[in-house]
Amino acid sequence: MKRKLLFSTLFAFAITGSVFAQQEGDPATLQKIRDEGLNHSKVMETAFYLTDVAGPRLAGSPGLKRAQDWAVDQLKTWGLVNAAREPWGKFGKGWEVQKNYAAITVPYYHAIIAIPKAWTPGTNGEIKGDVVLVKIDTTADFDKYKGQLAGKIVIFDTKSTTLAGGTKPDLTRYTDDELDKMEKAVAPPATPRRIAAPNPQMSQFMRLRALRTAISAFLQKENVGLILSQGRGTQGTVFTSNGASFADTAKAVAPELETSSEDYLRILRLVKAGIKVQMEADIKTQFFTDDLQGYDVVGEIPGTDKKLKEQLVIIGGHLDSWHAGTGATDNGAGSAVMLEAMRILKAINFKPRRTIRICLWSSEEQGLFGSRYYVLNHFGDPKTMQLKPDQAKVSAYYNLDNGTGKIRGIYLQGDSAARPIFKQWLEQFKDLGAGTVTISNTGGTDHLSFAAVGIPGFQFIQDPMDYGTRTHHSNQDTYERLVEDDLKQAATIVATFVFNTSQRDEQIPRSELPKAQ
Repeated sequence: MKRKLLFSTLFAFAITGSVFAQQEGDPATLQKIRDEGLNHSKVMETAFYLTDVAGPRLAGSPGLKRAQDWAVDQLKTWGLVNAAREPWGKFGKGWEVQKNYAAITVPYYHAIIAIPKAWTPGTNGEIKGDVVLVKIDTTADFDKYKGQLAGKIVIFDTKSTTLAGGTKPDLTRYTDDELDKMEKAVAPPATPRRIAAPNPQMSQFMRLRALRTAISAFLQKENVGLILSQGRGTQGTVFTSNGASFADTAKAVAPELETSSEDYLRILRLVKAGIKVQMEADIKTQFFTDDLQGYDVVGEIPGTDKKLKEQLVIIGGHLDSWHAGTGATDNGAGSAVMLEAMRILKAINFKPRRTIRICLWSSEEQGLFGSRYYVLNHFGDPKTMQLKPDQAKVSAYYNLDNGTGKIRGIYLQGDSAARPIFKQWLEQFKDLGAGTVTISNTGGTDHLSFAAVGIPGFQFIQDPMDYGTRTHHSNQDTYERLVEDDLKQAATIVATFVFNTSQRDEQIPRSELPKAQ
């Protein structure tokens, strides 16, 4: 009887000790995370499948679905629950490039670097035609070209015929001085919302946009064979974009190629000099309209604490990309890191107090649609600030979407009360280059969707690398641009933040609830 009682007491102590050991900041667990993340990483393997294997992941495309299906399968393999593609609402047409060839044939042969603009049609087989310079300043200029452009390849004039250059290197990391300035930044004073005064620049922008829309409709009606536009970028890099809407109700447009600056300017110089230029092209694109819904990838490690398991720690990044490359730095890197963070936590057999959820968003590139509608469906409407019960259950949302660079710290997004917490958590990563906590905001990605309804949403500070100069939305955004050690470091830090957030007694402090938009 006494031996049985002793055994029960020891067993209870062991269970209690195990739970106690996995509290916020527990050194043993943190060391397990660090060892798994830095020495047994699978992040590059994950990135390979999201990029090289899945291919381009434009919103609504087969490539995005391939990546989503693979991610769901991996989450299930690692032991997560509720892993699925979750619909968030109507998106629109899917689209992909299936063939892309264009070349100068007269005055000599030269294959050009060019990317079909997203959601534009193909050429319906091979076309051959003269390159025609079109100058349209107002809609009155349409009369000069009526009946003359059918089957032609159209090029527009440009103000600058030289390439932009600079003395700064393409690839950079934050200096100590730059990080120090971030750390010492002061929150801007709150200002009352004002009614915007008339903006002449915005008015000019709207007029130019209206003219471009009219030109597009005119060229499509004239049945041009192909439009050439100058892509941003140099040295063969083409930063791509869309040439039409993804909406299922969008009007038809003409085929259009976004061309490297070097090739575009060569063709333009020849045509302006009166030298005949002919081209051949064969562009095939396909639209997909069977399923117009947008989807996010979700999965969970369920919480185990009776009082806290209904609360959430959410991590995410957007899985969709543009189509010229394979979306490695934007945002295969962030998606791979977040998947790796979940794998690390499962690999060390972590049993969180709060539920941990991963969300890989879609249609971020079109306006944060995946995260915005996810928040609307689950947590509340920022337009009215009518909040749902689950809004109060989210301790924090952590996002990664600034390329392959290592994490150097975190943006507080104005949440000053979180500063001492994050400073303490980053102490153990100073040897890996992370330690900066700044009150500053950063924008342009999915943490904003959560912050809009009062959920603490954070984006990590990352080294710029060549994200803004070479890879962001370009044909150079491929697996080779990923830095393995940086991604290992990032996944280890994210996993640590998730562990600490899930185990601390209190939620991450919240800023004042935003006003209805």
